[in-house]
Amino acid sequence: MVRILSIETSTAVLSVALSEDRTVVSERLCTEARQQAALTAPLVKEVLDSAGISIRDCDAVCVSAGPGSYTGLRVGVSTAKGLAFGAGIPLLAVGTLDILVAGALSHSERSENSFIVPMLDARRMEVYTAVYSATGKRLTEVEPMVVSARSFAAQLEEGPVFFVGDGALKCQEVISHPNARFLEAFPMAGNMAPLAYEAFRAGRFQDVAYFEPFYLKDFVATVSKKQLW
Repeated sequence: MVRILSIETSTAVLSVALSEDRTVVSERLCTEARQQAALTAPLVKEVLDSAGISIRDCDAVCVSAGPGSYTGLRVGVSTAKGLAFGAGIPLLAVGTLDILVAGALSHSERSENSFIVPMLDARRMEVYTAVYSATGKRLTEVEPMVVSARSFAAQLEEGPVFFVGDGALKCQEVISHPNARFLEAFPMAGNMAPLAYEAFRAGRFQDVAYFEPFYLKDFVATVSKKQLW
């Protein structure tokens, strides 16, 4: 049995899960925005305590690698690194869009000619996205995209396209093709279980010292409009 602790902090929803092989045995989540820094560690403790184990009883720690929120990814990766280093266990990482697709595979009905397009909200009409097959195989590179009426036209002509993620609904008014299906969803730690298990079995371990999240775009700092005095 392979026991893996998974941490997902890339969006507004924070989640932590413990899995045994491909099966989730404990999961905790927080839907309140911007709580990653405050609540990631407490949720990790809750998940481990609920199973009656410590982090040293796990075989690996897996973290959502991005793209997504810059701050959220930093918190998740830092926490996962600390846990892996302290317990002397491997660090795993899986793509955030892959996690969204894993969730869609378990919940949506698809035909062989359909596609899954995960969308993470960036800003305005921009999303982080890629095209996946009906079986979850990624067909295009992960990229930032400004969504227009012509986006994903080729896939929409071939068959149903399932747009999933926190960036999906804002594109609903722009993409009006009859083959378009929209589902608001968030990448969840529980959906990381099969991906983490496959990464562990394949030996795709990350360097605890040097691993960095996949930000996709450089972080841009903004100046607060609030008066400080």
